[in-house]
Amino acid sequence: MCCFSRAVEHVSETQIFARPVAGGRQALIYSMRIKAGEDLAMILPIPVAQPAREDAVQFVSLEEYPDLFAGLRRGFPEAAARASFGGSRGDAHALGPAPLKVLDVGSFSASFVPTIRDFARLDPQFRLPDGVWEKLGPYASYGFTVFKLKKGEARIHPMAFVFPTAIPDRLFFPTVHIHDGIVHRRANFDHALYCQIARGGLRSLASWDESAGPASRFVNTKSAKNLILPEQHVFRRRLAGEHDNEDVTLRVA
Repeated sequence: MCCFSRAVEHVSETQIFARPVAGGRQALIYSMRIKAGEDLAMILPIPVAQPAREDAVQFVSLEEYPDLFAGLRRGFPEAAARASFGGSRGDAHALGPAPLKVLDVGSFSASFVPTIRDFARLDPQFRLPDGVWEKLGPYASYGFTVFKLKKGEARIHPMAFVFPTAIPDRLFFPTVHIHDGIVHRRANFDHALYCQIARGGLRSLASWDESAGPASRFVNTKSAKNLILPEQHVFRRRLAGEHDNEDVTLRVA
């Protein structure tokens, strides 16, 4: 799910990479183009293993590798030819809960919100309107990564993190979106999903394209902070047009 704490004028070219990581964890890399008239937060609910502490999520800065997804697209030469993509924290009340940690991650700051009730520890500007989460029953047990973004129009450099997943047999792609504070049953998608999984999970990839070679041929895996494995192929699925407004999961075991 991609949610915004304030209305946005335009969101497009969403690109997500996911893969399982040892120890029951999942890596996730997220990028998009956005235009907004005010500072806001992008909120990604994730199926984090509970109970979760504030340091359960490891954020990774990819500020120095803004073209990571351009590299991934090069792994799909025929598909790339058809692609449309171009290469303050508020003060806490004296008796209120302690503010959540805010970490600098490249050109933006990020926080991990362990549970829905912990949103009270964020500045109101970076929360969703009251009542929205109650409409999203499946997310009651999720944790939330919050990325604070500046107003204006920009392609956001890849946002990356690793988290202990509550569903280790599946990869999770946060594709539900709330761009106006309302949960719509169907939504317009402009997404490219990428993943790496072990060969044993390949039977679940019937609707995915496979890269022309291993990731090392088209991605600088060192610059990607080893979140992408050099020796494995990459798989891609495009989601464009109107679809049911729901997250995507992929069975990997």
